[in-house]
Amino acid sequence: MRGSPAPLPNWSTGPEAYRRLKHLYPVYDHKICDKWENIRPMVRDLLDDQQVRFSTIDLVRFCTDAFNSANAILALLDNEGITDVDIEFRESMFRRSAGAELYEPASYPDATRHDIDPLTTALGLPIAAAKTPHIQGTMGFYFKEGDDLYGVTARHVLLPADEDNLDYTYKSSGPRKEVLLMGTKAWDVYLKHVQIQIRNLDITAEIHRVSIERLEGDAEGDSSTAMTAKKELLKTRQRLNSTIDAIDKLQKLYEQTKKDFGKSDQRVIGHVVWSPAITVGRAPQDFTKDVCVVKLDKARFLPNFKGNVIDLGPELEVAEFVYKMYPSTGTDAQCGFDYADERLLKLRDILSEDCMRHPNTKDGNGEKCLYVIKLDLTTFTTIGRATGSFSCAREYFSNQTHLDSIEWAIVPYDNDSGAFSKGGDSGSMIASGTGQFGGIITGGSGKTVSSDITYATPMFWLWPIILAKFPNATLYPVLN
Repeated sequence: MRGSPAPLPNWSTGPEAYRRLKHLYPVYDHKICDKWENIRPMVRDLLDDQQVRFSTIDLVRFCTDAFNSANAILALLDNEGITDVDIEFRESMFRRSAGAELYEPASYPDATRHDIDPLTTALGLPIAAAKTPHIQGTMGFYFKEGDDLYGVTARHVLLPADEDNLDYTYKSSGPRKEVLLMGTKAWDVYLKHVQIQIRNLDITAEIHRVSIERLEGDAEGDSSTAMTAKKELLKTRQRLNSTIDAIDKLQKLYEQTKKDFGKSDQRVIGHVVWSPAITVGRAPQDFTKDVCVVKLDKARFLPNFKGNVIDLGPELEVAEFVYKMYPSTGTDAQCGFDYADERLLKLRDILSEDCMRHPNTKDGNGEKCLYVIKLDLTTFTTIGRATGSFSCAREYFSNQTHLDSIEWAIVPYDNDSGAFSKGGDSGSMIASGTGQFGGIITGGSGKTVSSDITYATPMFWLWPIILAKFPNATLYPVLN
């Protein structure tokens, strides 16, 4: 149902009508943004009074009970002097998206660049607890204190929900909660992916061989057709040589990684040292405190450690990536974004709350927009649109209780880009295009495993909590 004082548009109807597609957009230049921090809890309380079971309350653009609730919310907004707003309910469920040295991130022309990312020191490492290798998550970022190197992820990735939700601090006399690079499923998927890549290249090589055999016949003589065939023959031989070289590199990578990481105990990269109970902060900044700190085996990250860098990945070619970050050709483009050398975007600062709420960049339509980037094994490198008004999320438990929290929401780039995240992405770092730490993913909402909206805990709120426990920590680690 839709609640709005405005008349309905003339949508097409009947069996031949197209389904009306919806696309979520963040909201910035609207007077509701200035009052949202006060309105959001009032909307939550109103829905509770009407016994509407909700999962999230999001400020985005885009069932009798739904109709009544919508009118009540519109009346609430009218009291605040806000009238040009639609209320829409969507079906969704909030979820928590739960030996050898690691490799150096591959350069752009490297044949292994599509396959080596999960085994490099760049951000986005796929991780799992040794006790629960079937639960997959992502390492969000690194920090250093003294000579020790640490990684940070979401608590629910490494400490199962069925454990008591109590503060955890590692004691040297007790057993370690070991952390794996890739859980069982992720490792199997990785090996299968490399094998598929090799098979596809084998097919490509055979096609090149057939083409060469044909072109060798066409290239005989001195006719213009023969001269064209000779040029194409040279190019095809070069393509064949490049393909054979790529097959050789991938085959060596496959054999080496099976040898170095094949057994789960060969993929232990550290152990949990601190993880406070999952709680929410105090109003008005009642964000989710869902954090876990892992002390990493520093030797496994040397000598290929690059610090907090996001590999921009091979999924999008350079030109397409830059265009998505610069959708406007005018002066209002996403200023400050430069495609990083060797694809590695170095994170240098923490994105402030003011920059989240009031970005100075615009999209291709001239509207305010903050584009953000993240990398992980599940959805790889994706670009999304961050919202400037924080959402309310509600998680329900089997004992009939619930937990409300405030979340930083990210919506997909557009209708064709797919989800920004899905299950297994929890813990991933979301960063701005200018290299600022934005926040770590804690969950998402939607009807499927993929999320219509991704939720994160902002770094400007989380980092001071970590500093209180690790007072000499630095986000710019240099390993010696």
